[in-house]
Amino acid sequence: MKEPIHITGAPSAGPGLDELLVRVARGDQQAFSRVYDAVCGPVLGVVRGVLRDPAQSEEVAQEVLVELWRTAARYQPSRGSALTWTLTLAHRRAVDRVRSAQAAVEREQKAARLSGTPAFDDVVEQVEARLEREQVRRCLRTLTELQRQSVTLAYYRGLAYREVAELLAVPLGTVKTRMRDGLIRLRDCLGVNA
Repeated sequence: MKEPIHITGAPSAGPGLDELLVRVARGDQQAFSRVYDAVCGPVLGVVRGVLRDPAQSEEVAQEVLVELWRTAARYQPSRGSALTWTLTLAHRRAVDRVRSAQAAVEREQKAARLSGTPAFDDVVEQVEARLEREQVRRCLRTLTELQRQSVTLAYYRGLAYREVAELLAVPLGTVKTRMRDGLIRLRDCLGVNA
């Protein structure tokens, strides 16, 4: 059984995330496995908050974790916690992806203008995206409070069911049931075919 990881200021019997990251800098694969388990959910949550696209978010989160392994030696405990440093890496990488995508769109639009091809209609896409977001918000309001909290924590913050249960101080089985019921309700509200 793995020792607990000390992430916050609370006392813990196991090594802290800061200490584990120092070990990762020395090439300790077991320490990296423990760091990975501790930070993968928060990293995905930060990235998803910036990108909104689940597939791109997973890809960028994976890039961040690889970067964490490769650049762990750059971590300086005197400048902040390991979690803060890791989430800063995640945020920067996600912002870089957004900028890169925006630059690609601008290049395509410029090429379309130069070639005389009709430009991509951004307004239609923005309106459709806004309508979809509003529909999701409306459907989220139909859920019970526990369902809404569980879905929001799992899908918008990237937490695992176990982490959601710990954060809400409810049994894991309750979270799983509320998530299932909430997702079914959302699916029906949004008119998505199963």
